[in-house]
Amino acid sequence: MAIKALRGMKDILPPISEKYLYFLKNCSKIAQNFGFEYIETPILEETALFQRSVGESSDIIGKEMYSFIDKGGHDISLRPEGTAGVVRSFIENKFDRQEGNFRFYYHGPMFRYERPQKGRLREFHQFGCESFNESSVYEDANMILLVKEILDFFNIDFSLKINSLGCKKCMPTYRKKLLEFLDSKEDQICKDCLRRKATNPIRVLDCKEESCQNIYIDAPKLLDNLCDSCKNDFETLQNLLKENGVKFEIDPFLVRGLDYYTKTAFEFVSSHLGAQNAIAGGGRFDRLVEFMGGRPTPAIGFAIGIERVLDLINLPKKDRDGVYIGVMVEEGLPLGFKIASKLRKKIFVEFPYVKKSLRAHLKGADKTNVKYAAIIGEDELNSNSIWIKDLEKKKEEILKIEDFLKIFEV
Repeated sequence: MAIKALRGMKDILPPISEKYLYFLKNCSKIAQNFGFEYIETPILEETALFQRSVGESSDIIGKEMYSFIDKGGHDISLRPEGTAGVVRSFIENKFDRQEGNFRFYYHGPMFRYERPQKGRLREFHQFGCESFNESSVYEDANMILLVKEILDFFNIDFSLKINSLGCKKCMPTYRKKLLEFLDSKEDQICKDCLRRKATNPIRVLDCKEESCQNIYIDAPKLLDNLCDSCKNDFETLQNLLKENGVKFEIDPFLVRGLDYYTKTAFEFVSSHLGAQNAIAGGGRFDRLVEFMGGRPTPAIGFAIGIERVLDLINLPKKDRDGVYIGVMVEEGLPLGFKIASKLRKKIFVEFPYVKKSLRAHLKGADKTNVKYAAIIGEDELNSNSIWIKDLEKKKEEILKIEDFLKIFEV
């Protein structure tokens, strides 16, 4: 029996792989324009890292982690998200003890054991950014504008939802009110919400069960219980987005599924996707660095689900570029190979290792979208020359090999 890829894990093949690289290249450039630098963290980490950062109450920890004991007896896991590893690296390398702002971007595979469906795989890929040591709400707006810039670049339509999750000063008051409300509805909410009520009550607001959603319409609202500082920051954020032409809606039920978020939460959704319509999300996590053993450090970040946006991206039409080298006689292969090797120092070269007719070579050159077709026949081989055709201008000529190479400064 042939071995197949594991369920929920897919190969990234052409032409999708071309679109994938196009996405990463331009996301990286935009992030760099906003002052972010590249970081790469291991795919495998200690399971305790995610238990502490993601939170025991999260479905990720409870149901979806790829965890196992390695040969050294260590409890390790494939990373289910990117933030925890970046924070671990931030603390381990003592950036939390240094002054100044630290802005990182990353991309790579994440792993969650859940039912595979369109837009949700067991191995999926994210592009994300994390900003440390900047408490100003201007950085919150900056991160949202960064995501908008990326989605605008790829002409992806979106809607933006924002909310404030409060801080350690105002959250206890809200939590008490929410628990009182949930106690009164305990016999009506689903089993998952009963579990969340005991571990992380705010997450009940994120329940997808329609019966629960109808109940939570009457639940206390976070925005009605913010302290003055959180209220002022949220109003400032709205004004900054308006002044910069960013449309948004306030969603009082928008909460993050991870325990470490505070204050600003945001989510970008697309109407062109199905049930899994969130394409990017993030928020502020001012408590996470300290919670993981570092010094108190304000932080904010986001992640974009790459698989979810690839279907919404169209590659730009490529101009003809490069050279197709073909031989019409077997004896021309060594010369063709030598020319191809020289040209590849500067440009793309397609060189089939078989002799073909002129018509077949021109068809191959057109298929590879090159600018020049360069053909070696018997006459060209005897005269140390090459027949070329500019496929854009439809011009043909015969040149000496050295003159042909000079065109490309080789």
